[in-house]
Formats: sequence, C-alpha cells, structure tokens
Amino acid sequence: QVRLVESGGGLVQPGDSLRLSCAASGIIFWINDMGWYRQAPGKGRELVAGISRGGTTNYVDSVKGRFTISRDNAKNTMYLQMNNLKPEDTAIYYCNANLATVRDVGRSSDYWGQGTQVTVSS
Repeated sequence: QVRLVESGGGLVQPGDSLRLSCAASGIIFWINDMGWYRQAPGKGRELVAGISRGGTTNYVDSVKGRFTISRDNAKNTMYLQMNNLKPEDTAIYYCNANLATVRDVGRSSDYWGQGTQVTVSS
C-alpha cells in the first residue's frame, strides 16, 4: 500500500530552525501536487505550503519568507525548511500527496501521512 511518512519534528525555541521530510513509499506511478498542512489544537487543518510536480510553490502568508518547500521527484520525497520558528507555528504537520499507483495509472487520489509534532516554546 501507499504510505507517506513524515519526520523531523521536535521541540525547539523561538527563532530556531527545523527541516521536515516526507517519504512516499509503495507502488507509485506518478506524484502530482504535494503539500504540507498543519493543525493546532482546537483549530482546523491549514495548508502551509504547496508544490506542483514542476516546482511551482505557494505559501500561507504567515510563513512567507520563513519556510521553504521543495521536492525530489526521483526519490518521491518532499521537504519543508522552517526558519525563525515562532510559537504560533506549533502544530502537528501533515504531508499530503496527490498520486497515481501502478495499478490505476489513469486516476489520482489524495494520501496523507500520520503527522509529526512541531512545538515552539521558550
């Protein structure tokens, strides 16, 4: 089965940096758009950054200039470099990918990772 696994979260102080990674595994034929979402306690899931297969990116205003999303299509991996972290960045961060499997190459579906916790506290 297809799996998306996030890693790289942790507990840091304001101003510190983290790099999250998302590794996709399984019988994957093609990955289209990917993105990082986050969810804080009591809040809905928010799109933080998205990236197309061709490398076009977009960011929520609150992280613009601090976060950078990237991907390595050959490795089916995605990254989120987070600099100058703030307490309001505290959340569970989820990886999302729209992809097709080799068993159904003409149809794409969304998949989610299990999430990784990022806590920014002094």
